Amino acid sequence: MGELEAIKRTSKPHTQKSLVSDLKGLGLREKDIVLVHSSLKSLGWVCGGAVTVIKALQQVVTVEGTLIMPAHSGNLSDPSQWENPPVPESWWEIIKKEMPAFDPEITPTTGLGVIPELFRSFPGVFRSNHPAVSFSGWGRDAREILKEHPLEFSMGEKSPLGRLYDLRAKVLFLGTDYSTSTSFHLAEYSWEDTEIEINGAPVIEEGKRVWKEYRDIKLRDELFQRIGLDWEKENKVEKGWVGSAQGRLFSLTEAVDFARRWR
Repeated sequence: MGELEAIKRTSKPHTQKSLVSDLKGLGLREKDIVLVHSSLKSLGWVCGGAVTVIKALQQVVTVEGTLIMPAHSGNLSDPSQWENPPVPESWWEIIKKEMPAFDPEITPTTGLGVIPELFRSFPGVFRSNHPAVSFSGWGRDAREILKEHPLEFSMGEKSPLGRLYDLRAKVLFLGTDYSTSTSFHLAEYSWEDTEIEINGAPVIEEGKRVWKEYRDIKLRDELFQRIGLDWEKENKVEKGWVGSAQGRLFSLTEAVDFARRWR
């Protein structure tokens, strides 16, 4: 969706003030710890774009709260597993040898949209140290949540998602749906039919770039929309308009517990 289309579907400009009001109306509060999934284009025409959205979120939760966003860089992975699009097999070894190593300060996010990409470099934001599925965060508990991120089994109990679960964080959707619900990955580690696979990424180890292979589960995010809709039938999910998009706000901990039982 281009800017002209955003203007056409917006009755009046969305501003930091109006977004703050919308977020509070949805139920977001000062001191909340919240994992945010967002789509800027879904919000309609926002005066100031992604900067305004981030500032509105910060204003609502304040520095006594915590904002966390995915900062995934899925292209830092084994090229033999790439499908959208695939690359020729003759390229694989060159890519594994030459791809720049993950650097939390400069490695861009991929496939997450404008807001998470800007947020990762916002003042006061920290980023966890995982080449493929890092998270970025701002606020009181951000450093504690992101300080350790194991390379193997990267979204399990010892990951930032595990700490968000323990802290009884919330999940906020801004124009997205359950297909983006990263926290459901935490539940996958308890499913009996989970498969283990080997992945790889370029990392810095003892000051040198190396290609590092590691174990993780085979992720099943194609199930997340079904899980989420089933979750909504039985549990409290706050819904309301944020800008021109539907927002959802719910308990990460309770949703993960539901997803664990879902299988």
